[in-house]
Amino acid sequence: GISDGWGVAGAIASGADLVYMGTRFIPTLESMADPAYKQMLVDSTADDLVISAGITGTPASWLKPSLQANGLDPDDLPSAPARSYDSNQAIGAKKWRDVWAAGQGVGAIKAVESTAAVVNRLAVEYAAARQRFSAMPSF
Repeated sequence: GISDGWGVAGAIASGADLVYMGTRFIPTLESMADPAYKQMLVDSTADDLVISAGITGTPASWLKPSLQANGLDPDDLPSAPARSYDSNQAIGAKKWRDVWAAGQGVGAIKAVESTAAVVNRLAVEYAAARQRFSAMPSF
């Protein structure tokens, strides 16, 4: 659920060498994601997620509004199908094209904006967190 520079700094302070952010960069201007997906990420929080293997066969965090928009009941999803990631499959047959996923940090996303704006804010937040850490007494 890392979506800001504070989370990056916390992970590094805890011993991580790096972090991975996926959801945070989906609603950027440069992303090729569907504009409705980008807006759904802005409008959603972690309460809008449901974890299920019923879509692709692999457990993932799915956006409830996306499931509902595709005629699925987030409280009664199908059983996990057999995993099938055939790259020869037509794009229209890929369930994840219209049923959208998100990570736990989705609630930190407040706008569709440029990647540069996201990265700049991450850097400012990270620097502020490091400064705060350096002011703390060491144990």
